[in-house]
Amino acid sequence: MNPRNKNTLWLLIATALTLLAGAVVILGVVPRLRTSPGEVKPASQVGYPSAAVQAEVVAVLEEGKTQVGNVEQTYQLLRIRLLQGEWAGTQLEIDYGKRQTRPEGLNLAPGDRILVLVNKSPDGFLQAYFLDFVRTRPLFWLFFTFIAFSIAVSGWKGVRGLLGMAISLAVIVYYVIPQILQGRDPVWVSISGAFALLAITLYLIYGWTLKTHAAVLGTLLSLVLTALLADFFVGLTRLTGYGSEEALFLMQQTGATINLRGLVLGGMLIGALGVLDDLVITQASVVFELHQLNPALKAGELYRRGLRVGRDHVAATINTLVLAYTGAALPMLLLFTLSGEQYTYLLNLEFVTEEIVRTLIGSLGLIAAVPLTTLLAALVAAQHHRLGTWARFLGPASGEDSHSHG
Repeated sequence: MNPRNKNTLWLLIATALTLLAGAVVILGVVPRLRTSPGEVKPASQVGYPSAAVQAEVVAVLEEGKTQVGNVEQTYQLLRIRLLQGEWAGTQLEIDYGKRQTRPEGLNLAPGDRILVLVNKSPDGFLQAYFLDFVRTRPLFWLFFTFIAFSIAVSGWKGVRGLLGMAISLAVIVYYVIPQILQGRDPVWVSISGAFALLAITLYLIYGWTLKTHAAVLGTLLSLVLTALLADFFVGLTRLTGYGSEEALFLMQQTGATINLRGLVLGGMLIGALGVLDDLVITQASVVFELHQLNPALKAGELYRRGLRVGRDHVAATINTLVLAYTGAALPMLLLFTLSGEQYTYLLNLEFVTEEIVRTLIGSLGLIAAVPLTTLLAALVAAQHHRLGTWARFLGPASGEDSHSHG
């Protein structure tokens, strides 16, 4: 077998293993999210016993028009078969769109799978209500398409990146979430979890090199600085963490054992991670590339040249971060526009202030990461020939592939 075919075979094997690992992660993570660990008090039972289960549409019994509020919409009367729970196999009749507003064009047909809420009255009578569509299958297809494209475009580095993503999810689900639910300080749990997952991911993708060491150290310093800034400005703006319905519901579920203010801080730190790893490895790569092209450059000159690239990168990254938060908050922005309230009033609402502080703190952390990582990388690159026997343990200057943005 020639080397090219051998590499192709290994890449196919890695693809298959990555797909298998992805399936394992999904099957392991989703149930973990549904069964919250830690000392969480279950919600009290209100009304009849009920359960949300999957069901399959057996037949459409009736279809017509009805008025819900001020909206005329299509309704359907359906016969369904329950697929899960103690009543699996039971057939029931439900209506879709007769009592609740529903989107036009999304009619149900035999064979469609839906989520329903099943209630059992004291006399044993079962009633089911439409909750939502079952989206598991298209989500799996999207996930595997993402994996295939990542490997096709990035090869082995794509495989390592996907493994890093799986490790990141595992750290969050099996460490960060359980620790917070057990009453640990969300800030320090988030810092330690964020640093661990980012360090593991960077070493997995870029290898044990001086470049990666500089990026990891820059990440740690940036996270600590971001935490200090977040703590200061969350205190200054008097954010309590009670600004959302989710926070209030969480307090009811956990018996007030979670520090919601700390949860806001932790969320800000983890929210900045998505682009922080790209920034730090890019800056480290740029500096080591400059040093490789001209080994005579001193640390100061490496820092200045690397920072020129960093300024362009951080400007684009901040814009990306702001647009991402704005896109997520678009429905809320539309509601604010329709409300006609003064912006001075809206800005003082806690959940609005929280999003603004989150965006700006994340951006400040990214801005700080550029000079910090560039300085560390410049010092390491310029002085690595003086490491002596330590060079064997710290690895080469950088790997074969450089991560840079042109």
